[in-house]
Parts: sequence; structure tokens; C-alpha cells
Amino acid sequence: MSFGKMNTFIDVIETVTIKDPEGFSTEIDNIVASIKAYREGRHGTEMWANRAAFSEATDLFRFRCIPGVTVTTTMHIACEDGRFEITSVEDVKGRGMYIEVLAKEVKPSG
Repeated sequence: MSFGKMNTFIDVIETVTIKDPEGFSTEIDNIVASIKAYREGRHGTEMWANRAAFSEATDLFRFRCIPGVTVTTTMHIACEDGRFEITSVEDVKGRGMYIEVLAKEVKPSG
């Protein structure tokens, strides 16, 4: 993966619950990292056909590992085209260099 293909700016976001003095809880978004990533939408290639059997993912994101940050399925990804819910996280080839994330686009209700 070259830097030339990583041309989408994304934010890796985790939702944090905060309680106020009266005991009411509020959820806020905490940006864990702002990085460049490779983004690939779902299309008719063989790779996506193999994933289609078990995944509801609409997009694939690939980016460099972030030191000290563990990306999990409880996090979200935000980019200029919308917000995505992470469905799976994988270390590409187990080398600790790149992370591959399958994500599902979050559409607002209404």
C-alpha cells in the first residue's frame, strides 16, 4: 500500500458516556485519531463477492497502524462522505503495519 492510494482523510471515533452532577448520562464523540486511509466501496469484484456471504459491510478502509491505539468494533469512522460503523478489524498479513476495517454506512433515520 503506497501513500498515493491513501487519499481519504478519516477520523477514528469512539463514543464516551459522561455523567453530569445530577446523574444524567450524555454520549459524546471522542476523536481517537485523524489519519489518511485507502477507501474502497463495495462493488462486483471477486474479493467483495467472497465477503458478501457473511458481511453487511459497505466499505473497506485500510490505514497504517496507530501506535498506542487499538481499533475495535465499538468505534466509528467519519469521512467527508458520511459516518461508518466498524463491523470487523483485521491486521493485514499479521505484520502490525496496516489495519483493514470493514464498515457499514450509518444512514440517519427520518
